[in-house]
Amino acid sequence: MRPELFSLFGVGFPSYFVLLVTGFLFATAAGVLWARRVGQSPDVVVDLSLAMLLSGVAGSRIFSVLFDGYLMDFVHLCTDPALVDWRLDKATCESSAYGGHWDAARDVCHPGHSDCLAWAEFWTGGLTFYGGFIGATVGAYFLLKRDKFPFWKAADMAGFAIPLGIAFGRVGCLLAGCCYGAVCSLPWAITFPGRTATHGAAPATEAHAKAHLIADDWHSSLPMHPTQIYESLASLGIAAIAYYVVHPRKRYDGQVLVAFMTLYAIARFLIELLRRDDRGGLLGLSTSQLIGVGLLVASGIVHVVRSPKVSLRAPTAT
Repeated sequence: MRPELFSLFGVGFPSYFVLLVTGFLFATAAGVLWARRVGQSPDVVVDLSLAMLLSGVAGSRIFSVLFDGYLMDFVHLCTDPALVDWRLDKATCESSAYGGHWDAARDVCHPGHSDCLAWAEFWTGGLTFYGGFIGATVGAYFLLKRDKFPFWKAADMAGFAIPLGIAFGRVGCLLAGCCYGAVCSLPWAITFPGRTATHGAAPATEAHAKAHLIADDWHSSLPMHPTQIYESLASLGIAAIAYYVVHPRKRYDGQVLVAFMTLYAIARFLIELLRRDDRGGLLGLSTSQLIGVGLLVASGIVHVVRSPKVSLRAPTAT
């Protein structure tokens, strides 16, 4: 785990955000090459990518705040920090890194001061793909409408560019220690580090200590499924299928996006079965699984509406 990938002039760069930007650059480059190949303006693709990045990050953060189970923590962090519990030991709580207030009666740490803008700090993590996808789609719609660029042709570009970006983003999740999986004994299982004198424990390690699976969060976590790698590899596979298989054979504009939405929703639904991080849910399904079901329905509707209609009438005799 490496939450901070590197530091430049004293400024730390979070791994997740660096990989997110890297994925954006690769996806934009793929989109520019596609635009030149099909005779469209690469400049529009660059503008589109920037619009989707900004609106996607906004949507991703908003969905995370609303649906990942920490909404009230953000509210209390603004109104009454004493109602927010940080599962830290006393020394870490009172260290300069956290500046918290130790509650000896309950053996928990509370934030040392209120922060009404913590919900907006997207660079610290806490982003959801589906929120980003919805936000980016809204941003793309308005920009393409302004530039009079064919929406469904751009959608086909997104069908292979988006999963390429996701592949990089999930590597960022791995380095940040989020989106972790269930405990397993497979040969490729991974572990996350425990707390040190200078760094806090990984989220998975804290969860295992809280569940009494390990003695405390100074120890490493138990081996678990590398769900971040699973999704990264799945996304690369989807990008390859979308570009090399579906795109050359598409029967209508938008079919590549439909293929991406269908394949990603299925892959994400299955991977969610192996995840164990807090991410909200309802009716025994995680928020992402519920949205994935909706995405499958939406892709089916788009396919029916956009597919070329075949006439069933018999030819007229002449």
